[in-house]
Amino acid sequence: MAVQGTEAGLRFAVLGPVRAWRDDDELDLGTPLQRSILAMLLLREGRAVTPTEMIDAVWGQDAPPRALGALRTYVSRLRAVLEPDRSPRSRPELLTSVGKGYALRLPEGTLDLTVFERHIAQADTARRAGRVEEAATLLRGALALSGGEALAGAVGPYAEHQRERLAERRMLAIEALMDLDLQLGRHDQVVSELIVLTADHPLRERLRAQLMLAYYRCGRQADALAVFTETRHALIEELGVDPGPELTALHQRILAADPTLAVPDEPQAAVRPAEQHPAGDDLGHPEADEEELPRPAQLPAAVSDFTGRREVVARLRALLAEAARDDRQEGGMAVAAICGIGGVGKTALAVHVAHAAGDLFPDGQLYVDMRGHGTEQTTPHSALAAFLRALGMPPDIIPERTAERSALYRSLLAERRMLVLLDNARSTEQVSPLLPGAPGCAAIVTSRTKLADLPAARLIDLDVLEPTEALSLFGAVAGTERVAAERAAAMDVVAACGFLPLAVRIVAARLAARPSWTVASLVPRLADERRRLDELKVGTLAVDATFALGYNQLDPGQARAFRLLSLPTGPDISSSAAAALLDRAPVEAEDLLESLVDASLLEAPAPGRYRFHDLLRLFARREAENSEHPEAREQALARLLDFYLATAKEAHRLGYEGSRVSDGFAVSGSGRAFGSADEAVAWLTVEADALFAVIAQAADTPGRSILPAADLLLAIEPLLESGTHGRELERHARLVIAAAGRDGDRHSEVRARYILGRVLFGMDRLRDAEEQFAAALELAEASGERIVLGETLNALAVVAGRQRRHHEALAHFDAAMRVYRDMDAPAGEALVLSYSVRDHLGLGRADDAIAAAERGLAIFTEMGSGAGTARARYHLGIVLSKVGRLNEAVHHHAECLAFFRASNQHVWEQRVCCRLAETFIAAGRFTDAVRHAEQALTVSRQIGHPYGEALSLAVLGRALAELGDAGRSRECLRRAYDIFARLGAPEAGDLRILLERTQVDQVGT
Repeated sequence: MAVQGTEAGLRFAVLGPVRAWRDDDELDLGTPLQRSILAMLLLREGRAVTPTEMIDAVWGQDAPPRALGALRTYVSRLRAVLEPDRSPRSRPELLTSVGKGYALRLPEGTLDLTVFERHIAQADTARRAGRVEEAATLLRGALALSGGEALAGAVGPYAEHQRERLAERRMLAIEALMDLDLQLGRHDQVVSELIVLTADHPLRERLRAQLMLAYYRCGRQADALAVFTETRHALIEELGVDPGPELTALHQRILAADPTLAVPDEPQAAVRPAEQHPAGDDLGHPEADEEELPRPAQLPAAVSDFTGRREVVARLRALLAEAARDDRQEGGMAVAAICGIGGVGKTALAVHVAHAAGDLFPDGQLYVDMRGHGTEQTTPHSALAAFLRALGMPPDIIPERTAERSALYRSLLAERRMLVLLDNARSTEQVSPLLPGAPGCAAIVTSRTKLADLPAARLIDLDVLEPTEALSLFGAVAGTERVAAERAAAMDVVAACGFLPLAVRIVAARLAARPSWTVASLVPRLADERRRLDELKVGTLAVDATFALGYNQLDPGQARAFRLLSLPTGPDISSSAAAALLDRAPVEAEDLLESLVDASLLEAPAPGRYRFHDLLRLFARREAENSEHPEAREQALARLLDFYLATAKEAHRLGYEGSRVSDGFAVSGSGRAFGSADEAVAWLTVEADALFAVIAQAADTPGRSILPAADLLLAIEPLLESGTHGRELERHARLVIAAAGRDGDRHSEVRARYILGRVLFGMDRLRDAEEQFAAALELAEASGERIVLGETLNALAVVAGRQRRHHEALAHFDAAMRVYRDMDAPAGEALVLSYSVRDHLGLGRADDAIAAAERGLAIFTEMGSGAGTARARYHLGIVLSKVGRLNEAVHHHAECLAFFRASNQHVWEQRVCCRLAETFIAAGRFTDAVRHAEQALTVSRQIGHPYGEALSLAVLGRALAELGDAGRSRECLRRAYDIFARLGAPEAGDLRILLERTQVDQVGT
């Protein structure tokens, strides 16, 4: 419908592209910015607009420095277009200046939007007066003015906002027209139009209700009910809500065949639907029944941007193909049960696969949303009724009893190939009556619960997306070019979403709706764990709402376990640790954990270990903060820390047999027991991340005593021997030191400084280590920590010895010996004797060195300490090698090497290999020396031990030189010198002398 022009012949359009005409000639409105200014003036309907408003409307926050000048230029050009015959000195009559702003004065009927609104108002008046046909005609006239997307060609924030407003205004008019057409009995004419409209606007419940009513009035009750099912599924998946009361009420009325839904009085004649049997059909003939049995196609629309899942899609497709093969009598009815946490994409996967397999099931597809985690679940009874109606059964002959309905349903599916999709199931009992019974059919079941008891089902535990898949989904929703331009930031975003499809989709949708945002701007918004769930919302769609559906189905015991398990910050938790946290018996705790795994609220990555998805942990922690008293939360974490400390104490006692260090740990609970030192140290290794996490959590909680965490830090000391946890031990020792300093806790600080010194010594940072040991010594003396005092004096002696301050080292050893003897700690005495060997040798006291080594070995052997005996053998072997008793040295080193390798003490393994290589050089067994030096070098590099690497390279260079391989020897010695020099180790000087003596041409520094 054309818009009537003014006397000057001007008319304007905004209900499609922004356009203007003079008579029949379209005007050139210039650039998009110029069109945007005109659009704003048109929509203000003669009201003045200030320059500031226009700049904000057109440019937003990206306005250029000279935006005001550009605005005036655009206004001047528009005036020239609208009033080309106006002289330069005359005042404009259309686009006028009002104060500092502008207004566009147009006569009535010039703008298509004004005509549109007038028709809408007239239609409403006619409808109220009962003139339904006239109202429908007026609405069609109004809608005919639309020329596509409103304000096309205009840019800027104002145009975007108005475009959305006008689109909604148009949709309301369409919905009003559909209501009038249905009132006029035109249901058979509007069905096709409503199908298109609902496909374009799947979440508009009013359109969906109109389509349901049109279907019903056309005699297509099954299609009407399918629309409700599809709508409910779409609303839950996209928005996390159920249909509104009006749509739900219509669904119930259709189910009840409410006579008030019939066509109003005096409707236009409707065409009889082809689906109904015409009079005279032989409905009793079996062949006729089979021919006329409907082929329902109830699957929801497939997700257009479905991403990834190639492997699981292929597995499901193969399963369905096997079930639908021609020789189906040899096969069985296939069932695939897809489970996983809320938002992981179970339904999207099932629908995608079902659509892809449509050709395998030519007799149709049935679909029902079981609403397993909603407040009102779909019963098998009602689902069977819907299926039977969809299969052509008249409602009045559908059996009343569920078992009879199920039997009839299976009979109708016999000898047919049909696919059944049972979505969002709660339990096996809910879906079992709905499974086809015949070969050639197949069923896909989705559920948050692991339906392990579903007979003959292929269980598929759906995990989150792979990082690249999540990135692809993010780009598909937010824009591939936009994401590709900030790939690193996009990967941070999807990682913060835990690669959960629902979370990724929400964040991408938010980004797509905000053109001014960058991908990088999302990263800090998602970094705050306390607010992350709040960021994962768009409209009424929210990750936490999806999680709540599963959480609300838990019984009180499960719910409390779910909440408390989220409190520790470790990556996972063992069943025994969880039992302590929950204050439950181990068997009872494991049953609770497994029930949460079955509900897809917890994961079991390995037997006896459990973990949360990152976002589920945040949800559970929020529920804990809302439901659990702070004291209860603190008590749970205290029980966990006490369990770890009690167990680590036992591990320390076995790892360092004879050590008295663990005697000082204040443990109130009990931990697990170990059968051997190897088993104990293996437990420390497996639990390392969880142990570090609980230490950090305690250190980061003001008001909580840091001493148990400091004790735990000292208890996990055996981890140092593996050489693989140095950085973590350093970081957590510094955390405990800071917390102890904050609280003035000298007992905790001395433990942490001792451990930090040991870590730094292992990194060959000797000065830093000595500084920590000295501080620990002062604190131990002041606080009366006798056990740590002896360990610290021993450590100071070893550091001094490494720096060849042998007299000072022996003085520290003597002080340590006095402490151990006062405490009656023979293991400490043996340790002092063994470690003092190299200082006796450094002072030329070979006899004293041998005596000390043999005495230390005797004490450890008498105690039965495997670890102590191995260390004593190592030191005795050094002495015997130096005095020429090479065979004995090799024997002792071989014995302790076997022990260290068996117990994964890689630092000691590397040291022994180096010593064996040195002894073999002295014995002239150069090939054996090379072999052991290379083993030492490999271990040193694996554990990141530069001092050990330099030692290994030095001895390897010497052995290669003896074998005549001058090139490799020179390279090894050069590299060893570089590392020693970088570390400031005294061995660098020895190596320089060796290099000069062997006339190496160039030495790097």
